[in-house]
Amino acid sequence: MAGTITALKFQKRNKNRVNVYLDEHYSFSLTSHLAVPLRRGQALSDKEIAYLKEQDEFYRVYERATKFIAHRPRSEAEVRRRMERQGVAPDLIEQVVEQLAAVGLINDAEFAQLWVENRETFRPRSRRMLRYELQQKGLDKETIVQALEQVDEQESARRLALQQGRRLSHLERTIFHKKLMGYLTRRGYSYELAHCAVREAWQSLAENDDNGQESEEEEWM
Repeated sequence: MAGTITALKFQKRNKNRVNVYLDEHYSFSLTSHLAVPLRRGQALSDKEIAYLKEQDEFYRVYERATKFIAHRPRSEAEVRRRMERQGVAPDLIEQVVEQLAAVGLINDAEFAQLWVENRETFRPRSRRMLRYELQQKGLDKETIVQALEQVDEQESARRLALQQGRRLSHLERTIFHKKLMGYLTRRGYSYELAHCAVREAWQSLAENDDNGQESEEEEWM
């Protein structure tokens, strides 16, 4: 395997990789920044070639991991599972995870906070359901507890009930109550909490309707 570099050529289909030729024959390829120090006429030992290949494999896996994270934030466990499914060796997984954590691309505490904030803003749900979701992401108990401290479950139930209640406001009270109760309990809220939120939503929507009718009557007088 050892030999002298006789050519370094960029791949036609991937300009970020360089083919290395030893003694006039193709030997292996490297990501371009690893090939920068190499020169024609340079002798490479078996040990040096093995090291270059190890470094190249690290950067290939690392690049795939960063692309996976770029789609949306990921927990450490999600990144690990992704690499395991791709058949990456355990020791290489550890190296990549360590580097991702070092540059701040994975941080379970920040991930948990962001997950909860996003849910609270766009798709509120109970602490129980949020806890289950975070457990599925592979987060530890302490990280989950800290993330859920910010959740005001009663307030989120009220907001969700009012938001969904506007879409059901055309229904009569019994059906409105039944449908909205089902909606809230499917998102993990207890019966008591859901019942209070539904009742408040009905009252709030009814008051708004009454105020709107009064305003219209005054405007036409």
